[in-house]
Amino acid sequence: MFKINYLLFFFYLISVNFSLGQEVTSYYLIRHAEKVLTNPNNPNPHLTTKGHKRSLEWKKILEKIHFDRIYSTSYYRTLETAKPIADERNIEIQKYDSNDLFNENFRKNNIGKTTLVVGHSNTTPVLANKIIGKDIYSSIDERIHGYLFFIQIIGKKTTYQLLNLE
Repeated sequence: MFKINYLLFFFYLISVNFSLGQEVTSYYLIRHAEKVLTNPNNPNPHLTTKGHKRSLEWKKILEKIHFDRIYSTSYYRTLETAKPIADERNIEIQKYDSNDLFNENFRKNNIGKTTLVVGHSNTTPVLANKIIGKDIYSSIDERIHGYLFFIQIIGKKTTYQLLNLE
């Protein structure tokens, strides 16, 4: 519980605008929660019971963050991870193509916004790298579902942090 309280306080502090009038753009990137692995031929499995619990944990961890937009791929596992967060805020989940997310249109539409993107082990780090403008992160191990990539852009300065909430 201490870990969650500390994180909530951390996110509260970073969500407060200290930018002296500059636009603040914030991205929170997470990987989908645990998926059903019983049928390796199923390209679109749902979340497991543990995965549904994790999606509720994400909702709790991120409860103090005011999201303007929430994005998910069209797969069940990403939609089911994003749903509790979106439902609590009454925000429609916007579906995206993971191969073409951080294009100019996406970037422009999210300037000055706080955005959550739920992705996959191989696409979430790629998106983080594109936003940051550097190749820093590699694919996430298939067993890890608790990484939170936080990226904030204030003016021309980009800061980023990877938190492991496993």
